[in-house]
Amino acid sequence: MIWQEIYGNWVLVPPRPVAVIHFLGGAFVATAPHVTYRWLLENLANQGYAVVATPFVNTLDHAAIAKQTLRIFNLGLEHLLTEVIQKRYLPVYGIGHSMGCKLHLLIGSLFPQERAGNILISFNNYPARRAIPLVEQFVQFSPNFAIEFTPSPEETNLLIEKQYQVRRNLLVKFRNDDIDQTRPLSEAMLTRFPEMTTIQILNGNHLTPLGQDVSWTAGASFTPLDAIAQFVRQEVYRDLNQLKRTVLLWLDPMTSLP
Repeated sequence: MIWQEIYGNWVLVPPRPVAVIHFLGGAFVATAPHVTYRWLLENLANQGYAVVATPFVNTLDHAAIAKQTLRIFNLGLEHLLTEVIQKRYLPVYGIGHSMGCKLHLLIGSLFPQERAGNILISFNNYPARRAIPLVEQFVQFSPNFAIEFTPSPEETNLLIEKQYQVRRNLLVKFRNDDIDQTRPLSEAMLTRFPEMTTIQILNGNHLTPLGQDVSWTAGASFTPLDAIAQFVRQEVYRDLNQLKRTVLLWLDPMTSLP
């Protein structure tokens, strides 16, 4: 399988795909998702899921980004189904990490779309003064300086509670993630779709989905540095593999994994 660029999306298509995954990454790493999330996305493709990863550049207008990413995805999906896979329909699942979760939630609240479900990993909905470096300092020294995302965190929460339409959802939180906001999101989701919302708490941190399985070749003599490198690799791979298994089992509970 080779990554292809289709209408601005990065696309990976396995033989005889069973579903399509629309992937949106976190702020500042979403411009090249096929690189920054390569390990996770390629492992999903290896299990039969066509991956459409839509890049975006972060701005203050998150609603506009959601609208644009949905438009770009729909163009890529139509081409994928008609010209590449040659099927009229495949179920579509959204997967988001960090800010990508917010975009999927806005897409599911504001725009017509079809989703078999969404997987929301490390949801983050902080205000601009906390999310963007230096904004907090500007606010401290200039009380009249006001800057915020559109919609604001409070407005986003209300949209989810009132208008979010994707019924089946998996929420993933990592134990060592200090900026995760899955808990308040889970409260809204359990109120809206109590029987279709699943919450998983996994080992890892906010950057776990970005991890890569980097090989380390020891030298002629095994040194303490080699031991440390292999330990770090094992820990990163263990958390990544647990995330992969969790996602795949939710997508298809009958999945057979090693």
